[in-house]
This record gives sequence, structure tokens and C-alpha cells, in this order.
Amino acid sequence: MSHDQLSANKQLPAPCIVDTGIVVGKQDIQRLLSDLTRVRYCYSQDMTQLAAGEGCILEVFADPQRSTLVANHALYINVCSFDYLELEILPDQQACFRLTQDNCQLQLIPLSNPLQEHTSRNFNIATLEAVIADVLSANWDMQLDDEENFSM
Repeated sequence: MSHDQLSANKQLPAPCIVDTGIVVGKQDIQRLLSDLTRVRYCYSQDMTQLAAGEGCILEVFADPQRSTLVANHALYINVCSFDYLELEILPDQQACFRLTQDNCQLQLIPLSNPLQEHTSRNFNIATLEAVIADVLSANWDMQLDDEENFSM
């Protein structure tokens, strides 16, 4: 087996990107954007800003037949609309996700923090479980009271 055949059989390891870099894999882009909820966005073409605002990412998907849509503070992002995503940390330490396709860019700056949202979500689940336990306990108490009244 020649050296060329050996190197062709060897697979390169998957990239490791930490805070800055360029992501080209559609699944990786989709996974990164799926964690975002509230964002500040800026859409530009040929370095000219065409639109900017704040919104919520409602859906991130990969479908070559559908569009990326931004309207009424809602973002529906199709990763197939873009060639790559550039990750960077801005001077104020804010994360920035820059989706690029030819001379167009959709820049997303998160307004929410996944760490805080995860803690909040866990807290909400714990609170809900406690409320349900209280309701079930109260229901059992009522049933026991009713049984005592009928036995007299």
C-alpha cells in the first residue's frame, strides 16, 4: 500500500472550535443556533446595513426549499440559506454569530444566556413538581376527610 493510499484511508479528526472560528457543517450551525432564543440582529448586504432589530429565534432548520424569515420580531433561520457561520467574541465579551452567504450577512448577538435559562428551566420544573405534589397531597387529605365523614 502506498503512502497516498494510507493517507486517503485516514480520516481527519472533527474540528474543535472554542468561541471563535468558522463553522461550515450545516448540522453544527443548526446545533449552535438552536440554543439561541432572544437576539439582536443586523442584516447587511455589501457592507450596507439593510435591517436591524431584536427578536426571538422561533425555529432553526435545514431545508433547501424554505427561506430564512425575519419579521415581527420573529426569526425562522434556515441554515441552508448560508454558506458558513463565523463565531467571534466582540470587544465587550459578547458572543456574535455571523451567518454569511455571498455578500450578505445576518449577524446575531444573543440577548439571553443559556446558563441562566437552563437554571431557570430547572427551577420552573422543580416548582411545578412541588405544586403538583401539594395538589395531590391536598386531594388525598380531602378523600380521607370524606371517608371519615361517611363512616360516622
